Amino acid sequence: MNKKNFTIIIPSRFGSTRMPGKSLLDINGKTMIQRVFEQCKKSNAQQTIIATDDVRIKEAADIFNANTQLTSVEHLSGTDRIFEVARNLELDDDHIIVNVQGDEPLIPPSIINQVANNMATIPSIHIATLCVEINDIDDFINPNVVKVKRDINNISQLFSRAPIPFNKNWKSLLELSESNSKNTKYSLGFRHIGIYAYTYKSLKDFVSFHQTQSEITESLEQMRALDNGMKIHCDIASEAPPSGIDTQEDLLKVRSYLEEQNS
Repeated sequence: MNKKNFTIIIPSRFGSTRMPGKSLLDINGKTMIQRVFEQCKKSNAQQTIIATDDVRIKEAADIFNANTQLTSVEHLSGTDRIFEVARNLELDDDHIIVNVQGDEPLIPPSIINQVANNMATIPSIHIATLCVEINDIDDFINPNVVKVKRDINNISQLFSRAPIPFNKNWKSLLELSESNSKNTKYSLGFRHIGIYAYTYKSLKDFVSFHQTQSEITESLEQMRALDNGMKIHCDIASEAPPSGIDTQEDLLKVRSYLEEQNS
């Protein structure tokens, strides 16, 4: 794959359900959206664009000279927002687009390149994404940590906020939690990393589908793709990223991590 033949689009909306305005939250002197953008710029992407529905985010992004496109406020998902920008770029059907979530300020550039390369080189897939192993019971039962079940070819079978898969030998999650507290660690499955790569054609196909019930129930847009027969390849990330920011606790963890890195 040519080193610079993919485009990153970062969906960023102001009205987050859990943390309104989180794109503009301060993380040790920079807004979250600036930190995401700067990580993306370290990748091999040809261009990086922020797609937002709010002029406040665009004005903040203008300060650090980001290419920012204002989009409709009516979109139901980040992928729909990305498609609006991609359509305006008039891309070829086989051009690869990487969707980097706007709440991943520590995302490693290496895995952005990894998911783009997978999309370019693995045949018969529609979308490429990544995951990492879960060894912590708190992550396993946390609904903000999305789990993924894969087949033997690393094709995604299910995404869920529920703790999956559940081992039949476990009597309960409480028992599992007690075992973990005694430093008995288990491999509990895989945490999905919210990064996607697709061709423009796959993206166009995805947004043509109506929302499905499982997407609405789980609040996971990738279920729309699975429900409509799209193949989502899910590789293990070459570098495990920290979790994204969904809660105030996540924000404090990222701030603390960056302080340690600079100390």
